[in-house]
Amino acid sequence: MAFPKNFFWGGAVAAHQLEGAWNEGGKGMSVADVMTAARHGVPREITDGIVDGKIYPNHWGNDYYHHYQEDHSLYQEMGFRSFRTSIAWTRIFPNGDDAEPNEEGLKFYDDLFDDMLAKGIEPLVTLSHFELPLHLAKMGGFTNRKAIDCFVRFATTVMERYKDKVKYWLTFNEVNNQMNMGMPFFGWTNSGVYFDENTPMQERKQKIWQAVHNEFVASALVVKKAHEINPDFQMGCMIAFTPVYPATCNPADAIYAEERMRDKFLFTDVYAHGKYPEYLRKRWENEGITIEMEPGDEEIIAGGIMDFISISYYMSATVSATASKEITPTTQVAGEVPNPYLKATDWGWTIDPQGLRYVLRRLYDRYAMPIYVVENGFGAYDKVEEDGTVHDDNRIEYLSAHIKEMKKAVEEDGVDVRGYYVWGCIDLVSAGTGEFKKRYGMIYVDADDEGHGTFERKPKKSFYWYKKVIETNGEEV
Repeated sequence: MAFPKNFFWGGAVAAHQLEGAWNEGGKGMSVADVMTAARHGVPREITDGIVDGKIYPNHWGNDYYHHYQEDHSLYQEMGFRSFRTSIAWTRIFPNGDDAEPNEEGLKFYDDLFDDMLAKGIEPLVTLSHFELPLHLAKMGGFTNRKAIDCFVRFATTVMERYKDKVKYWLTFNEVNNQMNMGMPFFGWTNSGVYFDENTPMQERKQKIWQAVHNEFVASALVVKKAHEINPDFQMGCMIAFTPVYPATCNPADAIYAEERMRDKFLFTDVYAHGKYPEYLRKRWENEGITIEMEPGDEEIIAGGIMDFISISYYMSATVSATASKEITPTTQVAGEVPNPYLKATDWGWTIDPQGLRYVLRRLYDRYAMPIYVVENGFGAYDKVEEDGTVHDDNRIEYLSAHIKEMKKAVEEDGVDVRGYYVWGCIDLVSAGTGEFKKRYGMIYVDADDEGHGTFERKPKKSFYWYKKVIETNGEEV
């Protein structure tokens, strides 16, 4: 078999996209709680508090907060060996800088992890998944060094609490997305950094790069603390890996594509090597970026090397050195042009299974570290038939093709891949658009974009397909 017997087949979600109960159990407001619903091509609005008449889909998600036992039973039926979720920071520290943690929030995750483990499912937990406390964001988010101490305190609190329940941890989710500085969404969700279309690009760059440095320090401090709390902890980074191809064999296109790939690699370079690469220092110099570092910051970063790399993979991008560098709500990378060899989803995301193998090969060749694919999924419109079934063959086709390419990376290329998690294994709120109708799940949830519905759960056709994949350890895909 290509995959080891202990390979982690599972699914992945984020607390803010499915838990709901946004103001229950002592939870405070996060950056996700002030983001409105939108649609393809129209960005989500970040509002100043809750505005009457606006729709905030993260407030209800799919109501996992009240359904988690039922959902875990469905995952158990599918055969999940692992399940990735996040701990909502504001359930533990409602404002981020509270004097004491919220016991009701801690107890919720105690019960959640206990239920998961009782059903034979290993938790993989993200510490910061677009859930920064709104209070900290109003203080500048991670541009403010205070956020480092707050994050370390939050992480230490939950790692000590769940040290015998959770072994696998990720620090920051898709931390490299904020390199797309043309979109306010990414700086806000990653770092609590707010800017709008009128904010000068130089100001955006300065703020984002400062936040990135502070996040590297925070992540390294947490990794060090984690290994002190439990030497068996496995700590990972999480990178959104969209490979960038040159549009032509023109050397200018090839060089520009490599420049855009550095927006991915610079994060894994730091996480895996414990230092800033020289090309990044030169970039800061050329762009006039001044990073405020405290004495010892670089030593801290050097001591926070990760145990593994995890990635999300959905699509690839193709760029031309001569194309417009304007960023729009549908642009993945500056200079992006259509790839004539690839089809796309209804939301314009290219469908490129071979790109996953390409990414896995490049990462393993560069770092020789274990890799987990912690997000791979297919957002689509699902039709419920008269008998209540959902025949999502398009999702099965997408996931199957990607697993086959991952399998080649293991069998033919020798890549050490240790887990595969279907993103949005149950229908949830899309992070980018706030839609519910952009469904990823193998379990259908009866809810719409405005939170109407019974929230009843029903397996889709892909549920039974994935069950067979897991039963055969990836032999039948």
